[in-house]
Order: sequence, then structure tokens, then C-alpha cells
Amino acid sequence: MTPPAGAGPAVDAGATPAMPPPAEAAGATAPKAAATRTVSGYSIPGQGSSTLISIVTVVALLALWWVATHEGWIRDLFLPTPEKIIQSFGDAWRGDIQGGKPLPEHFWASLYRVFAAFLLAVVTAVPAGIAMGVSRIARGILDPPIEFYRPLPPLAYLPLIVIWFGIDETAKIVLIFLACFAPLAMAARAGVRSVMLEQINAAYSMGASKWQVIFHVIVPAAMPEIFTGMRISIGFGWTTLVAAEMVAATEGLGQMVLNASNFLRTDVVIMGIVVIGVVAYAFDLLMRYIERLVVPWKGRG
Repeated sequence: MTPPAGAGPAVDAGATPAMPPPAEAAGATAPKAAATRTVSGYSIPGQGSSTLISIVTVVALLALWWVATHEGWIRDLFLPTPEKIIQSFGDAWRGDIQGGKPLPEHFWASLYRVFAAFLLAVVTAVPAGIAMGVSRIARGILDPPIEFYRPLPPLAYLPLIVIWFGIDETAKIVLIFLACFAPLAMAARAGVRSVMLEQINAAYSMGASKWQVIFHVIVPAAMPEIFTGMRISIGFGWTTLVAAEMVAATEGLGQMVLNASNFLRTDVVIMGIVVIGVVAYAFDLLMRYIERLVVPWKGRG
């Protein structure tokens, strides 16, 4: 039937209503989009800078520490004043504490042990994790021993390390290496398993070989997880430092802390803990910077 003059086009009662124009749809979601913040090309809903909050928290903790120690709420044996920590840092720098060696020598000895073990873990754990992700044979061989020793604390197998490798630098590096290896290998494996199957199939359809797929598709896609594993593993390395330097060490930050604890030098113990924590945090910031340079696509959907 012909519609009356001036009426609009006939609409079927069972038809699906027409979608609004793109401009109207965008306008309808504008308030939601305004609630997001764009960072490096992608939006993070409800996220803002927490730097000011962190600064206020640190200042508040330092103020509470100063008040608690100066008002006598905590005995000096348990928590010295901030001034004594700073004084012990100066004494340690000059070598005027137990042990006789200055702080830079302790620092470089520990730095060598941690980074030697960490680099050894990187060149072995990353290929092992990638192999576990792409090969069921490698996964069947490597997964049981890694999963067995991964939950063990380093002090549990420290006696075996001493029996097998003696009490020289090799034992210390091996102990830290084992602490770094497991989380890095598991992170590399998780990175491989997170690669989308469509990317692999697209590479094969273009004539790529298996090794080309691994090096040009799987490894780049797994790099964000690998860098996360590197940050975690270096943290485990610094955590294991004190245990490693229990083995006949004459220098090192961990040895300095242990030696100070034997003489109830709480100020030196806290100072050593602060130095270890600051160095570990500085390296974590460096790793984040390198990660932004190497994998700038991380976090972009």
C-alpha cells in the first residue's frame, strides 16, 4: 500500500531499529571517555600519578621514626635514631666499623656477586623458558626440577652448595644464580604461552620456518613477560645476598650486616639494609627504563 503523502518511509514492525549515527554514538559515550586518562597513546581508566602520595608516605614514616626514637617510645637497641644511621653510614664509608673494610669495598663485592649470577641466569633461564614454551619435550625435562626447587628457601640447599662448590666465590654466585633462575625461566615460559595463535599462523602462512617464527614472532611477543621476570629475579638475587655471604665471606653488604648483628650494632644493620634496598630499587628503575626502550608496545591493546 502506498503511504500517505507527507508520511515517512514505511517501517517493518519486525525489523531491527536502525543504529544511531557514529556522531551520536560518540556523543553518548563522551562522559565515559572523559573519565579516562590517555598515556602514551592508550587510555587507563581512573589512573593518576601516585608520586605525591608516595612522597607524603615516606615523609610521614620518617617523621614517625624520628619522634618514636627521640621520645623514647622504642629503645635504641631495637631502633636507633635516624642521626645514628647517618653516622654509621659515614663510619662504614671510612671503614671504622667491625671488619675494617670501607663500605665501597663491601658494595662492589656484593654487586659483582649479584650481577654475575643475574647475567648467568639471563643467558640460561630465558632460552630454557622459551624452550619450555615451544617444546613439550623441553617442558617435560625442565619443568619438574624447576618446580621442585623453586619454592625452597636458599638456606635449605646452602649446605649442598658448600659441599659441591666449596666456600669460595663460586658457591656464592651459584646460590644467587639458583634464586634468579626459576622466576626468570617461568616468566619466559609464560611469555611464550601468551603469544596469540593468529600471529604464529600468519607467520607460517607467509612461509616462515619454525626458527624464524621463534625469533621474529614468539621472542618479541614474550619480551614484556621476560622483562618482568628479570625485575623479579634480580629482586630474588638481592634477597639471597645475605644468605650467600654467610659462606666464609670477608667482604660484602650481607657480610657487613651479619657481622654487625653479632656485635648488636643495630645502626649498622639498618644502614646495610637501607643500602641494599636502595641499590635494588635503583636497578629496578633502570630495568623499567630499559623495558620502555626495548618493548614500547607493552600495555597497549
